Amino acid sequence: MGKRAFTMLMAVLGAILLLLIFFPVVRIVLSVSPGELLDTLRETEVTASILLTLRASLWATLLAGLFGIPLAYLLARKEFRGKRLIEGLVDLPVIIPHTAAGIALLVVIGRHSLLHRLTSVQLVGTEAAIVLAMFFVSAPFLINGAKEGFRGVDPRYEKTAVTLGASPARAFFSVTFPMARKSVVSGMLMMWGRGISEFGAVVILAYHPKTAPVLIFERFQNFGLDHAVGVTVLLILVSLAIFTGIRYLTRK
Repeated sequence: MGKRAFTMLMAVLGAILLLLIFFPVVRIVLSVSPGELLDTLRETEVTASILLTLRASLWATLLAGLFGIPLAYLLARKEFRGKRLIEGLVDLPVIIPHTAAGIALLVVIGRHSLLHRLTSVQLVGTEAAIVLAMFFVSAPFLINGAKEGFRGVDPRYEKTAVTLGASPARAFFSVTFPMARKSVVSGMLMMWGRGISEFGAVVILAYHPKTAPVLIFERFQNFGLDHAVGVTVLLILVSLAIFTGIRYLTRK
């Protein structure tokens, strides 16, 4: 097979994949008229659920950045006993069913949990529970993205900075982190997007207040497809606008 034929084959296979991804999205967006979409947007329940979804996922992403970026750096730079086990634990939320993740979290923070008996703090059915569910199932995307970014930075740059008098912390923030920034931001965007789409873990910890995926499920289950399409399209368009804008700004 020649080079041109090989390139054409790769292009055809890639085009098939893109078609499988984009056709359902384009089809559902075109199935709703602008008037119907505007009526859906005017519903208080819909706007509240979308804002809750975006806000909770953003909080989960920021928390994961605070704790996950240092972990990603250690996994990228250090070799230590138990490292493979930790990497496996990081990937575990991606592997297990998210309903199972919700059950596991419910055991930890539910009404009969040790945490509730010691503190009497009620988390189930709150926005905090939604943030926790999104954090649990989505953090691997941020950690793994940041880890690959740090691995792509030559350690000699850090060593040179330290040799010139910089502290390890200053070398990290002035040299390593800026060079790995694109991968870190990409991981954060992937986590935010995954959190927005989360349903299984969220619905177990907090059916109320409703996130957008929970509202879509409820309307589909109770009223049928027509009542769920408008919210679905609205969530797709809002998410697409936000992520396109953020990627443009970060690239600039």
